Amino acid sequence: MNAYTADAAGDEVVESHTEQALGHQEVYVVLSGRATFELNGDTLDAPAGTVVFLRDPATRRHAHAAEPGTTVLAVGGKPGEAYSPSAWEWYFEAERFRDPLDPEAAMRLMDEANELFPDNPGVVYSTACWLALAGRDDEALETLRRAIELEPRAREWAATDDDLVSVRNRL
Repeated sequence: MNAYTADAAGDEVVESHTEQALGHQEVYVVLSGRATFELNGDTLDAPAGTVVFLRDPATRRHAHAAEPGTTVLAVGGKPGEAYSPSAWEWYFEAERFRDPLDPEAAMRLMDEANELFPDNPGVVYSTACWLALAGRDDEALETLRRAIELEPRAREWAATDDDLVSVRNRL
């Protein structure tokens, strides 16, 4: 379960994605404001109070705020299974340590994530980013190489990721 609030109209409140890899169904509730959803290319205007249920995990979903202050609650899970946190929740949570920047605090979360999800490309990639931000460049480079082994697209991500400026040219 997550809630996203947009400061301005046009801000993203649901990133473009599917839940196909996890097999999750999702429900989105527009708590305030108004959102514009794109669902497999179809547009849905969703004022406050709208509930959007996506049974098919393969549905591509994306939403932007149509008004400032739009808040969308997202609830998802695999039918018939108890809730279990996804790997991305750790690296998403670590983002709170960007302002003010505290890479060591973020690394404590990433250490936990790596214990639980040692082969998750997103966890490994995020760990490389935080290591680089902490000035631990050799470890960052080694971890980034592991992320690329797990997910070759990580090389493309690294090419433009400001977190990895200190190691990018050593790949």
